[in-house]
Amino acid sequence: MTIDKDKMLEYCNEFSKNTLMETLKIEFIDAGEGFLVAKMPVNSLVHQPMGLLHGGASVALAESVGSAASHFFINDKNQEVRGIEISANHLRSIREGVVFGTARIIHKGRSLHLWEIKITDEEGNLISLCKLTNMVLTRP
Repeated sequence: MTIDKDKMLEYCNEFSKNTLMETLKIEFIDAGEGFLVAKMPVNSLVHQPMGLLHGGASVALAESVGSAASHFFINDKNQEVRGIEISANHLRSIREGVVFGTARIIHKGRSLHLWEIKITDEEGNLISLCKLTNMVLTRP
């Protein structure tokens, strides 16, 4: 499979407008064979009450990048993607800066995609490790 990195990033960032991804300032920044990377700023808008990155914001980043990555493998004209299960292990906290979500394909079937998403900080420290299952549906 060969992808046009610039076209894929433009597509992902365009469909994020007026969505939760825009609200959280998630930006898709890199793509390649079987992976997609997005970044999200860590500030008070994504904090939990103790001033740390909220686990739900981490999961939103993970599901956003993993679901977008499934578009590598579908025909957008007659298929669409739905996240059906996500799990997350939050391993380290962060108060400010930027986190990066990198989705890598584990299993690519006709109707199910399984992704591993690693959320890291600017130094490459693992913040959360997530697993996402997407279902591929035929558009009506």
